[in-house]
Amino acid sequence: MDTFRVEHTPAEVVKAFPKASDLFKEARIDFCCGGDQPLQAVFEKRQNIDGQAVMDTLNKAYQEWQEAGHQNIDWTVVSHTELITHIVERHHRYLEQELDPLSQFVTKIFRVHGSNHPHLKQLYQNFHAFKAEIEPHLVTEEQELFPLIREYEQTGDAQLKRDIETLNGQMEEEHQRVGELLKEMRDLTNAFTPPEGACNSYRITYARLAELENNTLQHIYLENHILLKS
Repeated sequence: MDTFRVEHTPAEVVKAFPKASDLFKEARIDFCCGGDQPLQAVFEKRQNIDGQAVMDTLNKAYQEWQEAGHQNIDWTVVSHTELITHIVERHHRYLEQELDPLSQFVTKIFRVHGSNHPHLKQLYQNFHAFKAEIEPHLVTEEQELFPLIREYEQTGDAQLKRDIETLNGQMEEEHQRVGELLKEMRDLTNAFTPPEGACNSYRITYARLAELENNTLQHIYLENHILLKS
């Protein structure tokens, strides 16, 4: 693909050009749970978005990325087992290691600064709702869904496929809820921008929340648009 057009969906764009996810996050364009709508439809619904400017910026960044010699991993051509291994190692393990320490930071800035910055109460609540949602989700994927997918890849058993489809519906609903919580946290924090004069703990918390968003959106994208679609 040389140039992106408004007929392409955000999911298709990110599949070919992963860094497009940064532009989409900045423009508040969903490339995960709602990433199957053509960009044209997104621009028509969001009158405040300059669609032509988005496309120009997107294609300029894509051209520069290609000229720099970057190559994308085409996850659609690797085995499900390889993709699952990547998801577990790159995304599940990250969440397992990050959620508890980040919880302490979110709690700390709420306790210290909450009286002056009331939005930190909602941020505290949203983060812990996210944590409560995602932790059992990871367990279900690793203990139930992923073993079924691996086995189906080997056997092609029809009953396994039905079981996978049932679990897929549950997983996608949970992805939707997680994505909504991430959007709310981004809104509450002005896209994770610390207020003027913020202390180090405040800045570290926001930086880690931004990384949490980035990692989780990539995680959901790989599952919703590649693993669970094929």
